[in-house]
Amino acid sequence: MANAQQAPVLPGELGDVPGWFPALDQTLFTWFLQRQETLGQRGDLLELGVYLGKSAILLGRHLRPGETFTVCDLFESDAPDGANQAEASKSYASLTRQAFERNYLAFHDALPRVIQGPSSLITGEVAAGTCRFVHIDASHLYEHVYDDIGAARDLLVPDGIVVLDDFRSEHTPGVSVATWEAVLNRGLRPVCLSTQKLYGTWGDPGAVQEELLGMLRGREDCGLSVQDAAGHRLVRVRARKVKAPAAPAPAAAPVRRRSWSRRVAVDLLPPVVTRAVRNSLKARAGGG
Repeated sequence: MANAQQAPVLPGELGDVPGWFPALDQTLFTWFLQRQETLGQRGDLLELGVYLGKSAILLGRHLRPGETFTVCDLFESDAPDGANQAEASKSYASLTRQAFERNYLAFHDALPRVIQGPSSLITGEVAAGTCRFVHIDASHLYEHVYDDIGAARDLLVPDGIVVLDDFRSEHTPGVSVATWEAVLNRGLRPVCLSTQKLYGTWGDPGAVQEELLGMLRGREDCGLSVQDAAGHRLVRVRARKVKAPAAPAPAAAPVRRRSWSRRVAVDLLPPVVTRAVRNSLKARAGGG
């Protein structure tokens, strides 16, 4: 007789979710989002390119009543052009919408609004001037990044924050060109630079930079330097054994860590199964 299918082991902490989201950037995301909340800044959240949900899970923790969190990714859909299709097939062949939704639902009770398709759709799906925080981590091709940056400019509220991933990686020169072009010619003002992300705004970066510098100077786990270039103050942050912030906790009862092979296997489960397992674990944790 075949063995009964074992219940999947869901991610028990953010570190269990595959993806590229260093502790330094988790710290910076949390600081920027908490600052917006402290100041009472309202607006929606947006992520272009989600992979398996690691950064989206953290972003979702900062969603407040009356706000919307939207994510956009190709998932299994066809790319809009041959170069983008080749990029997706090479780097994200294992990515599925089910895998993203399963991971997200392990930490949250409801999914964000999911747009399945190219990031070029986003300006038709999200209203202009409504977002306070936009994370761009979709295609690495110059033409697509150029358009994603333009979309972020249109969608952000005044003083909203945009984060550009892979702006300095050797394998993503198109992102670098589009990013610095936006700084030099399209009004983007850098707030800070981490190892792999540029944090910027189309507003005045002065106040947020001063507050950020104050926070960073009080930390021994971050290296800090400030440089001037082309009329911009560039705050560069480096990690020195930075520990990720305590966020977010899983929606289910804590579960044991699992190997990469087990993670890949569970990625194939549909979100409805994930939700059922999570609810079962909640019931056990509550003694029901």
